[in-house]
Amino acid sequence: MSITQQHALDTCRALHLGQTPPPPPGSHDWRTARELRGHRRFRAVVTGRPARGRVRRALGRLVGTRPRSRSVC
Repeated sequence: MSITQQHALDTCRALHLGQTPPPPPGSHDWRTARELRGHRRFRAVVTGRPARGRVRRALGRLVGTRPRSRSVC
């Protein structure tokens, strides 16, 4: 059964029981991704690691380049 078919079945069941229908699939994907990113940053800070720029620094170590310094302008 596909996600769309399951959603249609759940919506029909909710209407027959007088309940509110469930949200459509994929409607909370972006919110979930933002919450996951925030949780990962929180865990990084709690464990003493930098919360931002970790991927760029790791890739820089693999490639062998030094990180560029930011201009003060």
